Amino acid sequence: MAAASPYSLVATDLDGTLLRDQRDTVTARTRAALARAGRAGARHIVVTGRPAPQTHALLHAIGYRGLAVCAQGAQIYDADSGRLVHSVRMDRELAETALGKIEAELGQVYAGVNQDGSDGLMLMEPGFVTPPPTLPSLRVRRRSELWSRPICKVLLMAEGLTEDALAEVARAVVGDLVNVVMAGPGAVELQPPGLSKAYGLERAAELLGRTGADTIAFGDMPNDIPMFRWARHGVAMANAHAELLAVADEVTLPNTEDGVAVVLERLYGA
Repeated sequence: MAAASPYSLVATDLDGTLLRDQRDTVTARTRAALARAGRAGARHIVVTGRPAPQTHALLHAIGYRGLAVCAQGAQIYDADSGRLVHSVRMDRELAETALGKIEAELGQVYAGVNQDGSDGLMLMEPGFVTPPPTLPSLRVRRRSELWSRPICKVLLMAEGLTEDALAEVARAVVGDLVNVVMAGPGAVELQPPGLSKAYGLERAAELLGRTGADTIAFGDMPNDIPMFRWARHGVAMANAHAELLAVADEVTLPNTEDGVAVVLERLYGA
């Protein structure tokens, strides 16, 4: 049943938005605000760039039991049952081709991948450094080993280039082949074309009987832009990237000051 409040779906990013920096925790104030929204009939859905295998322990730790959109929209994970209910794979030949084109433009880049599936690993070739937050990963000896199993996305880094600069070059070179995402510090990612957080959120919302018109979304990075465009109302954290701030309907306090809770308390009561 739809909530009496303007929004019956609350979509939140994790890192830099719902979670405290470097702690992977949700404050008591934010938990209480989400609970009030829930009592008003609103459903909370996590929408994160983290793949499901690197998200499920965190969701359990913060007491989250609903659907979670993971891997930039490639996966829909049911935290209650511990299974994937939807998954989109990235073509490995396409990923390798895209990497080759980027390197033809820039020289050496370093890559990691998130394998598909609820038990998929994060693999990193020599030279690739795990972006924060530090996630479980496995170092391989050569790039060819990255393609040993189906994948859902590729992560990139290049020495001497910021994430914004690397993403800009990658979009110019391979933006017609793959979706290029800047998801945070150390996190430039390649996804299947047409995939985004909005893609995954729309499908998860359908399972909950919700639409974009029912949704308020919270985020902090450019990868949240498609989600903001899909939702009725997009709220950027004060610590958000300039590209997201430019398209947000509202700006709240930073994640370190319970920015999500501030808005939810206004909408659903303190």
